[in-house]
Amino acid sequence: MKSARALFSIEDYKGANNRAYYSIFHAINAVHAVSGKAYKRHKDAVANFNKDYVKTSVFPREMGRKIGQAEEIRHASDYDDFYIASKEESERQISVADEFIILAEKYCMEQLEKQKEN
Repeated sequence: MKSARALFSIEDYKGANNRAYYSIFHAINAVHAVSGKAYKRHKDAVANFNKDYVKTSVFPREMGRKIGQAEEIRHASDYDDFYIASKEESERQISVADEFIILAEKYCMEQLEKQKEN
């Protein structure tokens, strides 16, 4: 997130979109890790997060939709030569990443506490 904010501050909105999304992705990997799971492929990590945590309402469905949109924005920012990323869009991307990281951190801490108790 530090990189996303730094890129945003210099008006590199495509770069900020990328770093904000990858902050989400790394938080998804942390959620998997507390359950003893890891995925080599990016799409497997996201797909299994949606299956195991969004569809089961561990994380809100709305957050699942926001993550999907964040992934689309990141993809366009990285690969579409004619895509123009706006300041407002990057602000939303960073906001979604912040929101998800807070939820993921809370979930991970709760799971680790439960594991300690057992």
